[in-house]
Amino acid sequence: MIKIIIMGMTSFILAVITGKILIPIFESLKLGQYIREDAPKEHRKKSGVTTFGAVIFIIPTLIIILFNIERVDNEIKFIIISFIIFAFVGFIDDFLKKIHKRNEGLAIMQKFILLTIAITYCVCYFKTNLNLDTSIIVPFIKKTLDLKIFYIPFIIFMYMSMTNAVNLTDGLDGLAGGVSVIVVTFLGVVSFLFKKYSICAVCIVLMASLLGFLKYNKHPAKIIMGDTGALALGGVITSIAIVLKLQLIIPIIGVVYLIEALTTVIQIVFFKITGKRFFRMAPIHHAFELEGWSEVTIVNSFYIVTAIMCLLGFLSLL
Repeated sequence: MIKIIIMGMTSFILAVITGKILIPIFESLKLGQYIREDAPKEHRKKSGVTTFGAVIFIIPTLIIILFNIERVDNEIKFIIISFIIFAFVGFIDDFLKKIHKRNEGLAIMQKFILLTIAITYCVCYFKTNLNLDTSIIVPFIKKTLDLKIFYIPFIIFMYMSMTNAVNLTDGLDGLAGGVSVIVVTFLGVVSFLFKKYSICAVCIVLMASLLGFLKYNKHPAKIIMGDTGALALGGVITSIAIVLKLQLIIPIIGVVYLIEALTTVIQIVFFKITGKRFFRMAPIHHAFELEGWSEVTIVNSFYIVTAIMCLLGFLSLL
């Protein structure tokens, strides 16, 4: 456990140093984000804030894991591969936004195709290299549920929904990063209790790297993670949950992701049917902005909700 703590501390320091070095470089390259025109007035002030910030937590996480975990087994490889491959899809999206000079990177179908390819690769690696059955833990009832032929479709749905949900959550300074810190910490604690110490180490290192990133991403943000970070986090959280058989607990501990995604879906469907908006704006954090909530209040409220739901998730496993 002491080694895991040291790895986490080193990862945090490395992330802070990485940010200190890269942010001025990114600013000189004018790697600023583009904001949608219908965004709340306060949100439009974020135009030009440096993006591609995910490297601040991705690079330290990979370095610390690969050089400090004594035995990188197939479970760890699976988690690392998903982290990298979804980050790559997000990077393509961020890069195209910069090329197009607007808040539009990959087209919806293009992103869907690339995510499908990434998910397919992860699922194939999972089936080939991991000796896991098709059962998952059911929270609160202390039993497992065997999904059998429905397991793979369920996994595909999880990846697609989580990557997009985390991406939608990444709309306010520190929101997606901070919520993910709490969620990943929960997964780390459960990994330790399950005696999955290598996975616990991965979670602690990722959590610490995210804390280092939040030093620069908290309000007012100097840098944002972009799709590179959001898709990477969605993918890696899903992969960790798969290995731990905790897929059904993700909607509990990741309730903020869920709400952000559901409000967006409701908004789109309702508008297509009625031609009117169900919410003033979606995802829901923008609706709170329009109601006059400060950005810090919204973010801190979502942190509290996530922490409470993680506690509930922990109780559901006892």
